[in-house]
Amino acid sequence: MLLQTISAGPFGTNLYLITDDSRTHCAIVDAPPGAAELLLPYLKKNGLTLDAILITHGHWDHNGGVAGVLAGTNPELPVFAHEDGRDFHEKPEKFSPWYQAAIPGLSAADFPAFKLSRPTTDGETFTLLGKTWQALFVPGHCPGSLAFYCPEEKWLFTGDALFAGSIGRTDLPGGSFPVLEKSICEKIFPLPGDVRVFPGHGPATTVGEERESNPYVRA
Repeated sequence: MLLQTISAGPFGTNLYLITDDSRTHCAIVDAPPGAAELLLPYLKKNGLTLDAILITHGHWDHNGGVAGVLAGTNPELPVFAHEDGRDFHEKPEKFSPWYQAAIPGLSAADFPAFKLSRPTTDGETFTLLGKTWQALFVPGHCPGSLAFYCPEEKWLFTGDALFAGSIGRTDLPGGSFPVLEKSICEKIFPLPGDVRVFPGHGPATTVGEERESNPYVRA
């Protein structure tokens, strides 16, 4: 498979575009605000069909572009996300004050709702782009946080649970450092050390590197 990283939105969120071996079908991990404007022309130019959207968690800088991508491709596309984050996706107005306080000028129109059409559970496996994937429940940064793992490629998409040399903040509603630490130690660090970690912000890293040197969590 081919993996491309696109930085989008006001917080430089990583949108990951994954293309299958035939270079005809693709999926994305997270869809920041403005994702449609960046993604749709590329899909059209390269003749790619979008098969699914994987959402690591419900914060606006990761899901704010989902509605636009669905509208520009196929409104019936499966959107993989954890049930605990449903309100973040289907009732985003409940959480918009956080972002409106941080970014003046945002309005209700900047928080379009979409349906969580493919509720995904901890440990669930599914097939996407000809590969087997596994969902890992990693709460602590945000309720309903998931990491998506593709063992064959040794790719792990962690959202804001784990970064290169850091972890997600836990001071937002629903956040908890002990819960996040437990998630990382029990779900991420047991994976092989050469698994590449693709976080929601910043550069890639590996499970082994974070297990050995991440200053915030010790296995």
